[in-house]
Amino acid sequence: MVYGYMRQVPDFPNLTTQQSDILSFSLIKELTIDKEVVEYATKNLLLDEREEFEDFLQTMQDGYTVIVSSLYILSDRVEELVKVINCMLSHNVNLWIVDKNMLMNKDTNMVDIFPLLNALRTEEKEKTNHIGRPKGSKSSSKFDIYQREIISHLSEGMSVSAISRKLNVSRSSLKDYIESRGIKELIEGSWIEMDQSRSDRSMENIVLICPFEEARKAKKQKVS
Repeated sequence: MVYGYMRQVPDFPNLTTQQSDILSFSLIKELTIDKEVVEYATKNLLLDEREEFEDFLQTMQDGYTVIVSSLYILSDRVEELVKVINCMLSHNVNLWIVDKNMLMNKDTNMVDIFPLLNALRTEEKEKTNHIGRPKGSKSSSKFDIYQREIISHLSEGMSVSAISRKLNVSRSSLKDYIESRGIKELIEGSWIEMDQSRSDRSMENIVLICPFEEARKAKKQKVS
């Protein structure tokens, strides 16, 4: 099953543009779209408020494909995207991102995902015309240049202390940076690497758990 996923909310590209991008892309990639899914809202809701989208994620099955015109169509909040990507990969879904010409699946290298998320964070910060940083945004950091290295070391099992010594930086500052960027949530909380002997960092040998399924299980347990 191949889905073309579109989302219509204020300040997002209109549906015609999203649809045109997806259709053109699918023709180039020789993908046949089986169903178009459109999410409507009068404002940019938080992920927890987008019940229909969560339900859509729950319908995903092994081998399904989802095409979006841009990654931020799924969410323009980086922390939410980590959860969405994790959930799709947990169902072995192929996610095509049109504007990046990128396929994201279990074979994707973890260190290739973070630059996309960081770029999205930067783009959103640059778009705002407000004085100062908008609520929830993150300023640039001296650690940004080490981001790929930090991700690689953490995924290899190195401690924050060991990484700080290797980079010759403050452990507490590095720890704050890792937490503010949600790096440990990605590597340790959602994606648990099972085969540490492999040098590549694909998702092939990683156990993935959809955070929305875990949340629903927790709610059911509380009720019972």
